[in-house]
Amino acid sequence: MIRKSLHLFHILPPPWPLSGRGRLTQIAVLVFLLMGFSCTKKGELGTEANPVKLYFTPSVDAKVIESNSIVFKAFLERNTPYKYEISLPQSFIAVVEAFGTKRADIAAMNSFGYVLAHKKYGAEARMTVLRHGASTYQSQFVVKADTGIKSLADLAGKRIAFVDPASATGYLLPLKTLKEKKIEPKETVFAMKHDSVISMVYQGQVDAGATFYSPPTDGKMEDARRLVLTQYPDVESKVKILELSEHIANDPVVFRKEMSEEMKSKITDAFLAFIATDEGKVAFKAIYNVDGLKRATDSDYDKFREMLATLGKDAEELMKK
Repeated sequence: MIRKSLHLFHILPPPWPLSGRGRLTQIAVLVFLLMGFSCTKKGELGTEANPVKLYFTPSVDAKVIESNSIVFKAFLERNTPYKYEISLPQSFIAVVEAFGTKRADIAAMNSFGYVLAHKKYGAEARMTVLRHGASTYQSQFVVKADTGIKSLADLAGKRIAFVDPASATGYLLPLKTLKEKKIEPKETVFAMKHDSVISMVYQGQVDAGATFYSPPTDGKMEDARRLVLTQYPDVESKVKILELSEHIANDPVVFRKEMSEEMKSKITDAFLAFIATDEGKVAFKAIYNVDGLKRATDSDYDKFREMLATLGKDAEELMKK
């Protein structure tokens, strides 16, 4: 904008040879043109000049997201009256701040990020992802089948492996379960990966472990134990699920607060229509291991907030870990 304004001084004749009314007229024209440039707007959201900015947060290789998002973008532009720009940010926290600076209009993000984006900038959850047909997830406590541990109460005074301090299913949710039941383990360790927790339990290095849980599909195990099937083919019989946690809403698709309700509605309808197609199922499965989407509201994430409050945890700090 500054360069354009300065350029006017080169395309207009210099004012000093003129005097009186001629000089005043030229100055008035110059001021009018400068004001015109300075007041130029980006254009209405959804236009070519100002496309709807859609962020996919990091989940898998960037090339996988990029190639599948091209198909998604084409579908959205065929089925809504808007233009889109898809970005791949470097971190979850970058997406949160992009809502504050209006560089993000829509984002698929994790629950920590959403709770923070809503608190700071009023961002709104409009959809929740479905995995294995469910819109919620749970954590699980697992133990070796032959240890004699029969209930969660038996974990008092035992050694328990968690994933990492920022993992919802691998630490925060199971920790909330233990606190509510007033169960104090003797020692806790962080294995840093869900499969490592299962391996530690299988090998008897800990008495119990906490990981993500997914219900079986067509009789096939889908929880964290499946991650070590190659190493331990008998893991399903040797490591059993002791107890499941409460349900927490899956990751949301989030919209910027200031976007019009009409635009939010049309885009939400297009998202749902896309994932109902064969190409949509393939694209979202590749990007986020997502089977579907369903409509959601902010209140669906109240349990997530309650979990953080119970544990005295802050979403922003957890996202930085």
